[in-house]
Amino acid sequence: MEEMIKLNESKGSQVTEFILMGITNNPEMKGPLFVVFLLNYMATALGNLGLIILTSVDSHLQNPMYFFLRHLAYVDLGYSTAIGPKMLVSFIVEKNTISYNECATQLVFFGVFITSELFILSAMAYDRYVAICKPLLYIIIMSNRVCWVLVVIPYLYSIMVSLLVTIKIFNSSFCASNVIRQFYCDSVPPLYIICSDISEIKLIIMIFSALNLISSLSIVLVSYLLIIVAILRMSSSEGRYKAFSTCGSHLTVVIVFYATLLFMYLQPRSRNSFDTEKIATVFYTLVIPMLNPLIYSLRNKEVKGALKRVFQKLK
Repeated sequence: MEEMIKLNESKGSQVTEFILMGITNNPEMKGPLFVVFLLNYMATALGNLGLIILTSVDSHLQNPMYFFLRHLAYVDLGYSTAIGPKMLVSFIVEKNTISYNECATQLVFFGVFITSELFILSAMAYDRYVAICKPLLYIIIMSNRVCWVLVVIPYLYSIMVSLLVTIKIFNSSFCASNVIRQFYCDSVPPLYIICSDISEIKLIIMIFSALNLISSLSIVLVSYLLIIVAILRMSSSEGRYKAFSTCGSHLTVVIVFYATLLFMYLQPRSRNSFDTEKIATVFYTLVIPMLNPLIYSLRNKEVKGALKRVFQKLK
């Protein structure tokens, strides 16, 4: 593989396809990893499709909380599908390549879904804040129109940012190499094989990445700070437990997701940083979309109740 990389890095013409480094170069590991990630993707698809169907058809789950949960399932399924099937193919082919257009398409869809996830999680945090801190005004504040605004705007914004970054990257010349040091087409790895000046592209990626992470995380932190204050002011322990339990699943998802992202952004660069980044990337692109439906199913009484009603109807 190293010889292939050196050979491709010596090319000086515009490339028409890219070689993805993949998760492993060890032939003995490819079979077991294929099985592991196939099961992972099947669990992700079934779990998120199950949540989408359940929150769409069950009359007890027709409120803003489950509206946002359904859209979280959409984006989880979206970005895992943008990456998962192509990565599975990499374990069974001799040469792990992706065409120029396929790479650009993968980057667009991944960018749209992963950015949308940040703001849907923050919208869910705001929803929990309103439910706990302003319960009497909850239905008025979180109206159907407000809920749609809180998901449509992130979708439109994510499409704009993803298209901007992708167009900037793929309008450049890839003449230094055609090897992408990642197992999918992300925004940063292609920058290392661009011949032209990349300072503008790096600045755009840095600004939007910081804006997306800081703004969405700020909404989450402020919402939960106000929620904690409201819970501490409650007189009964039963009321405090009930209030906290309504946001326990979302808080777990938020901690896992943002902790992984912050680890990737804040870890010091070292010789092993590529392997560490790869492990962290696998976790937040493939493992977290599988965990989210499990977290909401296992920790949420209403979801478990809806599942029981569905199974009873099927009997």
